[in-house]
Amino acid sequence: MTTSPTQGLTRTARRLTLAAGAALALAAVLPVQAQDIKPRLIRFGYGLAENSNQGRAVKMFADEVQKLSGGKMRIRAIGGAALGPDTQMQQALIGGAQEMMVGSTATLVGIAKEMALWDTPFLVNNTREADALLDGPVGDKVRAKLEDKGMVGLVYWENGFRNLTNSKRPVTKLEDLNGIKLRVMQNNVFLDSFKQLGANAVPLPYSELFTALETNAVDGQENPYNTILSAKFYEVQKYLTITNHVYSPWIVTVSKKFWDGLSKDEKAVLQKAAVASRDFERKDTRAEAAKALADLKSRGMQVNELSPTEAARMRDKLTHVNAGVATQVGMDLWNETQAQLAKLRGGK
Repeated sequence: MTTSPTQGLTRTARRLTLAAGAALALAAVLPVQAQDIKPRLIRFGYGLAENSNQGRAVKMFADEVQKLSGGKMRIRAIGGAALGPDTQMQQALIGGAQEMMVGSTATLVGIAKEMALWDTPFLVNNTREADALLDGPVGDKVRAKLEDKGMVGLVYWENGFRNLTNSKRPVTKLEDLNGIKLRVMQNNVFLDSFKQLGANAVPLPYSELFTALETNAVDGQENPYNTILSAKFYEVQKYLTITNHVYSPWIVTVSKKFWDGLSKDEKAVLQKAAVASRDFERKDTRAEAAKALADLKSRGMQVNELSPTEAARMRDKLTHVNAGVATQVGMDLWNETQAQLAKLRGGK
């Protein structure tokens, strides 16, 4: 039996089509294997508990890294400040003894002075403004300052608007802060701000805070609702004042020594996972914040909101602090930030 030229061409075309389909199917199943990705175990340290908003976002990041790398890159999440406070983990990243962490931008000011921008009291009015600043050119410029110092900033997460708690008395006016021993982060802007407001500001690592409150070494502290709840500060603090005095970001960072040893594909995995975790974390944190406030009330905390008049008095007291921040971070960065905020608020 003979085969016509037409039948032969048809069979050849069919074989080519099947071969092409098989190649596409293989590519779809094995995209990661074609990339330059090596087996890696990455230690990721963080300060809060595993069941906190921070802990949940770290887990989401770890899952995303594993998925994007085809299981080759794995995150070992170590929470509860088990690797030390932020400042200790930062030095471990710089020295290459630890690969990754998430922590407060405020504790990075001693490494990159531009990070003080995010400590500016009453800088932003809402999360929309915060997101635009952090994810835009201003946030990128501040993150980039870490690279010369031995760290690489990937994305900003949300800690949230900070509010005041204490065990002495309700804070309803500026004068109520007088003499309160208030724990603040190891950061000069926070120290200067609360000293200016009349408090006795005491710098302490977060890992030591609960014990300091429990033993009355300090009277109060300031953190977002989520942290106040997850850290169980309500067990040792009676009064909560809604001040929203600072919007506080976290930043996900990588050791530059470790980063420089990664391939382009490995860096892309971490960056893509970081962006996904940022979006997840902000949504999760904001949903939790409203619930956290209600929960804190149900657990016996006496909650009051600072009146607009008293908030304005605090802002006026902090004018020179803001001027100091502008000088510290550089007037170009400060002016760019103010111009961006004016644009977001509908100004020219």
